[in-house]
Amino acid sequence: MQVASKARGLVRVLRTPTFLNSDRFLSLDIPSIEAPYHSSRQQWRPHSAFSAPSLPFPGMIGRRIEQLCSMSTATESLSSMEGGPTEAAKELYDKMLSSVTAKTMPPNAWLWSLIEKCANHEDIELLFDIVHKLRLFRQYALRIYENFNCHLCQEIARACVRVGALDFGKKTLWKHNIYGTTPSIASAHHLLLYAREHNDIKLMAEVLKLLRRNDLPYQAGTADIVCSICYNVDNWKLFYTHAKRYIKAGVKLRQTTFDMGMEFASRIGNTKSLWKIEKLRSDMMKKHSLTTGLSCAKGFLLERKPDIAVTMIQILIQDLPEAKRAGVMVELQKLINEWSLEVVKRQKEKNRKALAAALRTDIPIMVSGLQNMGLKLNINMEELAL
Repeated sequence: MQVASKARGLVRVLRTPTFLNSDRFLSLDIPSIEAPYHSSRQQWRPHSAFSAPSLPFPGMIGRRIEQLCSMSTATESLSSMEGGPTEAAKELYDKMLSSVTAKTMPPNAWLWSLIEKCANHEDIELLFDIVHKLRLFRQYALRIYENFNCHLCQEIARACVRVGALDFGKKTLWKHNIYGTTPSIASAHHLLLYAREHNDIKLMAEVLKLLRRNDLPYQAGTADIVCSICYNVDNWKLFYTHAKRYIKAGVKLRQTTFDMGMEFASRIGNTKSLWKIEKLRSDMMKKHSLTTGLSCAKGFLLERKPDIAVTMIQILIQDLPEAKRAGVMVELQKLINEWSLEVVKRQKEKNRKALAAALRTDIPIMVSGLQNMGLKLNINMEELAL
């Protein structure tokens, strides 16, 4: 009875058309073959554990597996495409397909090699096609119902990003899928890093949506990548929205995330947000970094408090390691010839003249105060062209 039941389940699978390039590929209603979402140390067993010359199959199940492996829809469509898969990837795919057809699990090394050799979108299609077949083979022949392990799936996601097959890369984040891939935050980070490299806000939003839908928790690394994308595209509203979301979720932000947030707030002249971020930072970290310390000094200048800015810089210099103290002079010069101009330009037209006049008065007061405290500053005040 069990054999007949398994056979009927596989028949339903074989009657279902395969659309490698369709989002429907993620949501086919095939409950009889859906692997439970588990993490197991034995999800991808060593080749020696089951690579016998020939595994015994019940007659009907064996014939159905052979029919599955003989399906050539995917490879025929690929061969008809201009370019098509690379020879190295196609050769490994064929070897693995022949192995499964012969009712033997292919060596792990072949799958890892195929992942490594993927060089274009068509190679990734072959990879996902063979992973799908291996999943069915594991279920029906080896009685292994767990998904593939996280590390293997991370490398699949990395390969997708490497060749620009982002449509397949996003499929690795689904916890219910026909490939048996295990979604993880590390796989999502590969896609987010691609979005950062290309300043792709749309891709970032799609990945974050997949994280929420598939119950993947936010991490400090996720917040750092997402905030850096928002920073790079100069979108403060988006930056602040995501930062608040991560803080609300209990994520402990990294120093680099606070650096970006405070520098961003001081650059646009938003002192209200600057002090909110500083409060969060001080709750998690005792000492300032060079960036957060100078951002606070800028905030005091914006509030017409040059004396407090002097004290802030003095404390910063004392707390910084000797090797980083020279960076204070560099950042002070940037404050004069870059930040002062940019922060004025970012204000509303009616407020620009007043802020420029205030900075023309307060920045020299701050520099003079630092010199009076014994700091040797090599600052060119002539570049304060407000």
